Amino acid sequence: MKIARSVSELRLEGEVGLVPTMGALHAGHISLFERARAENDVVVASLFVNPAQFDEQADLARYPRDAARDEEVAEQAGVDVLFAPTPEEMYPPGFATWVDVQHTGAEGDARPGHFRGVATVCLKLFNIVRPARAYFGQKDAQQAIVVRRLVRDLNLGVDVRVLATVRDADGLALSSRNVQLSPAERERALGLPRALAKAAESGDPVAVARAELNGLDPDYVELLDLDGATLLAAAVRVGSTRLIDNVLVKGALP
Repeated sequence: MKIARSVSELRLEGEVGLVPTMGALHAGHISLFERARAENDVVVASLFVNPAQFDEQADLARYPRDAARDEEVAEQAGVDVLFAPTPEEMYPPGFATWVDVQHTGAEGDARPGHFRGVATVCLKLFNIVRPARAYFGQKDAQQAIVVRRLVRDLNLGVDVRVLATVRDADGLALSSRNVQLSPAERERALGLPRALAKAAESGDPVAVARAELNGLDPDYVELLDLDGATLLAAAVRVGSTRLIDNVLVKGALP
């Protein structure tokens, strides 16, 4: 596996599959790498903790990082090129061009500026890597919605693939932030996937999910449309850790 730390080091040939990540890789990322490996000539994973998508500097500072482990995981999963730029490489002095995203739903309302950072870095990655396909997880459904709209609105010609959420045996959606949970907090956090799963089978998913959260105070509970699939999504805070999750209510992931 080649590790590129600057744009000038990237030399790619053939159809490219891109998996954007912020590191702290887990089995959910591996599922994206494996799908990309099966569908493309070259697999590129980005490893970049994007400061532009954090609305709280404390959250950015706490985000888990282990570059050596991430490099090992990516190589074992069949990644050909790991693009691991510095913030200065992605946002050089004088950088002043941003993608202003409208209608970002409750997640965007809860995190002002977050999707501006997501859309801008994704546009940059698409222009740098020139992938045929890009891979995202269902857990970050609102992000996938924003990226698909970005691709459509700006005619980027990238096929955005969304893969089903990977969960631990207890049902908690895999997330890089899960390592921040204490054992007691993790037990509380299980109320989120349990509430969503029960609500998805009901006639009023939003109301049932709110009632079933058992003391977890949500930032939001809402229904999302992902190109014809209906998802029930929620965000909660458990201690100092913010978790998001969603389940399919109707349709199938496009």
